Formats: sequence, C-alpha cells, structure tokens
Amino acid sequence: MYIVLISVVIGLFVAMLFINIYFRVKVMKSYKVLVQNRVEFGASHVFSNQKMKDEILPKYPLLTDEIQTFANHLRYSIKMATVLLVLITMFGAILMYYGRG
Repeated sequence: MYIVLISVVIGLFVAMLFINIYFRVKVMKSYKVLVQNRVEFGASHVFSNQKMKDEILPKYPLLTDEIQTFANHLRYSIKMATVLLVLITMFGAILMYYGRG
C-alpha cells in the first residue's frame, strides 16, 4: 500500500509540475508581447474578467486576444501551483505517517 501511495503521489506531482512549467512558459511568451506593446494592468484586472473587459480591453483593442490569453494562462498557472502545493503536502504526510512504521 505504501509503495502504491508514494508512486501515485510522485506521478501526480511530476505530471502537475510539467503542466505548470508548460503554462508558465506560455505566460512568459504572452507577457513578452504585452511588455513590448506597453500594455499595463494590475492583478485585480487579471482576476476579474468584468473589470478587464470594462477598463483594459477598450484601451488595447488590437491586443485583446493576447491580453485574455495572458490572463487565462496566469490564472491556470496559479491553480496548478495550488494543486502542486497540495500534492507536496500529501507526499509529506504520507512519508511522515508511513515513515514511523
């Protein structure tokens, strides 16, 4: 049972790590385009679609797709980082529980 649990958690961790790295690379590519075009907005715009549509997208109509892609990838990357943190915690808990044995 111990080996199966450790294998599952390690497999999930590695998979989530690669997914997270993949999306972070995508975020950095979008970020580079936005910096080159001097697009500026805050974190509140990233986490609020309505605020983004009302305040930022009208200022940069040609970069609407890039801005939305950046915000979506950034939100997804944060979700993946949260899942990674949970998996690391599970891995540590399993090691602590079965390590006493």
